[in-house]
Amino acid sequence: MARHTRVESPMQATVVAVPVAVGDRVRQGTVLVVLDSMKMEHVISAATEAEVTWIGIGAGQVVDAGEKLIELDERPVEVEYRPEPAPLDLNGIPGPLQALRDRLAVVLDEHRPRAVQSRHELGHRTARENIDHLCDPDSFIEYGALVVAAQRQRRSMSDLISHTPADGLVAGIGQVNGERFGPDRSRCVVLAYDYTVLAGTQGVLNHRKADRMFAVAGQERLPVVLFAEGGGGRPGDTDTTQVSGLDVETFYTYGRLSGVVPRVGIAAGRCFAGNAALLGTSDVVIATQDASIGMAGPAMIEGGGLGSYTPEEIGPADVQAEVGVIDVLVASEAHAVQIAQQYLGYFQGPIADFSCSDQRVLRHLVPENRRRRYAVRDIIAELADLDSVLELRAEFGVAVVTALMRIEGKPMGVIASNPEHLGGAIDADAADKLARFLQLCDAFGLPIVSLCDTPGFMVGPDSEESGAVRRMSRLFVVGSHLTVPLCAIVLRKGYGLGALAMAGGSFRAPVATVAWPTGEIGGMGLEGAVRLAFRGELEAIEDPDERARYFDKLVALAYEQGQVTNAASVFELDAVIDPADTRGWIIRTLASAAPGTRTGRYIDTW
Repeated sequence: MARHTRVESPMQATVVAVPVAVGDRVRQGTVLVVLDSMKMEHVISAATEAEVTWIGIGAGQVVDAGEKLIELDERPVEVEYRPEPAPLDLNGIPGPLQALRDRLAVVLDEHRPRAVQSRHELGHRTARENIDHLCDPDSFIEYGALVVAAQRQRRSMSDLISHTPADGLVAGIGQVNGERFGPDRSRCVVLAYDYTVLAGTQGVLNHRKADRMFAVAGQERLPVVLFAEGGGGRPGDTDTTQVSGLDVETFYTYGRLSGVVPRVGIAAGRCFAGNAALLGTSDVVIATQDASIGMAGPAMIEGGGLGSYTPEEIGPADVQAEVGVIDVLVASEAHAVQIAQQYLGYFQGPIADFSCSDQRVLRHLVPENRRRRYAVRDIIAELADLDSVLELRAEFGVAVVTALMRIEGKPMGVIASNPEHLGGAIDADAADKLARFLQLCDAFGLPIVSLCDTPGFMVGPDSEESGAVRRMSRLFVVGSHLTVPLCAIVLRKGYGLGALAMAGGSFRAPVATVAWPTGEIGGMGLEGAVRLAFRGELEAIEDPDERARYFDKLVALAYEQGQVTNAASVFELDAVIDPADTRGWIIRTLASAAPGTRTGRYIDTW
């Protein structure tokens, strides 16, 4: 027996379509009415076989919830309100998804063979090749891949899609060293200017993208790696109301990350103007030997009436390493990425797998002849875990060595006097280098080991012309504000203000100050102290040979007075230790000290 059934509207809506007519026989699932409510279409279908006997609505009509739409004669089964059934093809790709795939494919290297070839012909890699090498496989999540240059007023959209992918800045979040440190400690923000897109210049939208990534890095406390190659600001963007662009925030937002998260800048090839400014804002700069780094490129220099130069003549890498702009100079982008991975590892935490050399070697690396030079880098290499040392600014301020290393898997910084240059005397460049390195370690909670062998600060008229008074005194300000543990070890000479600076400002400033048996300490260098204290007696001796013998005798007495065992007997040193026990002494001392914390203090760029 047939049943008379009302089909009612489940909501207030507008009728979009009524695909059936009075008298139609419909099957289960046949669409009866299509409604539109809040920009969403809703389909009412037949629940069973029936005949349409009445229709009270038409397209465009507004109906209320519960309003009668259609009458049906059907078998006794309830009318259901449900979406129109449709078979699913799980292997099918809907049109919008395919369009997105096609759009995203344009930015990938395999779809840009000419751009890739041009990079390889120059001996360089693409931005995406560098990111793929830096990040763990399949871990990089890209931001802003669909962005194109802000030049819609002068170029077609298809042209922009083809030739300005990602607006010349590939950016996102990936994992670095995840296998060793785990996913929680390995996340990293990565940005790479793409030199194949408008020479890696900084445009309106890629500035916006950089700002977004720096904000994410700050919020999530993620390290940043920046591949900075590029030509600086881009004057050709038209889709903007900017007059000067001086309200751009990229340099401000990146600068605000100083001391908050570790930041690595990498330069290969040409890196000028705004790109160089971001590079120089980074905590550490890694550059290839073919890099040219400058605050302006050839066009700007020539436009300023300062002459005509090739890019290679502006800030070549060997010069920038010597003056301290570059922290680590490498042969290739591949090597630069490896150094970046190693550098980030020091801030990702300790490791369980480590080994070291036979520590008895340390007993023989400082010559018994107190005037004989030696290589302090050999001492650092033997003291540290094998293959764990990364020296920074090796070509600059060479009177001291600054490096990151591990002992028993624990990351730390090391500062060391270099007897092979100026006898280990700290000059103005070395003071700048030391002060900034102390800031770097302090900002990110790395303890510091100081290996002291210095006759003091460099003196003389030439030294004073370098601004020594201010630059050297900076060490006492920075050292007095350290929050991380500092361990000081006098290897041989520890004299005067320079020795104090190597110990954070005082031999009482470190958690412990000790010496090797080869050590000697004093308020100033022995020879200078003798000449100053005994000037009258020495000048009264007329015979030069006799004067020299008397001088040597006085120096020997001063040396005996300044021997570290004698200094330890009056508690000017905490201990004198066996060099072979230095690793264990460092670990035990740091274990007893309050751990360093990330201060968030910004790090001077210099």
